[in-house]
Amino acid sequence: MQPTEVVHLEHDGKVLLVDQNGHGPLIPIAGRTSADQVLRFPTPAEVDALGIEWKKIRETRIVFGTMVHCVLKGYPKIEWPKHWAWKDALIADNSVDPVAREAIYRSLHRLVSKVMICNDAGEVLMGKVERGHFHGFWTLPGGYMDHDEHPSTGCVRETFEELGLSLILENSEPVVTQKIFTDEGISFVSFTYRSKWNGNFDELRLQTEEISEVKWFSPKDAIEAAVSHFDSEALRTL
Repeated sequence: MQPTEVVHLEHDGKVLLVDQNGHGPLIPIAGRTSADQVLRFPTPAEVDALGIEWKKIRETRIVFGTMVHCVLKGYPKIEWPKHWAWKDALIADNSVDPVAREAIYRSLHRLVSKVMICNDAGEVLMGKVERGHFHGFWTLPGGYMDHDEHPSTGCVRETFEELGLSLILENSEPVVTQKIFTDEGISFVSFTYRSKWNGNFDELRLQTEEISEVKWFSPKDAIEAAVSHFDSEALRTL
């Protein structure tokens, strides 16, 4: 049986994998389909036995069926471990323990790009969401970035898709916010830009599966209506 508490040691893209007896480091083999040898994260005792000093950063809870695994994310206090595995290599080897692969997957940032659209009266445009995390609540336009797009492009694309509104962003730095919301350990990073628009709502073409209506809010009312942490943080900069 796999240990239920393991240590995810990572240093500049390198992670420590061991065998079932805690011996390592081991390197994944891309394309391997057999699971005769299991490569996994070490336990705290196994890290100590390897003589590695490390600093705990956080805990992540991973649930597979009825099994609950605790992954302790840590930074090893050593020189760059060139003989450890590249973390990007874990996914391509079926011999790597699913807990290790899941922990690496969760450690990657989810990127969100949004925009604060204001009019000359200083009001902020928000839309009522029809699906996802914030169904039924008011949020700033935007959403997840595509794999190969810049955040300044992502919020323009999302606003056009959701509202049918073509924007030109202001020449200013975005509000950048990062947060892990639960013990599942998934990190979100939001880039929120600014833009100005003084048009009429009849010019918009709402994608009603995503946004049911739009409304102008005063900055104070917008902050009170916002349920997204990223929206609230960005709106406080107005």
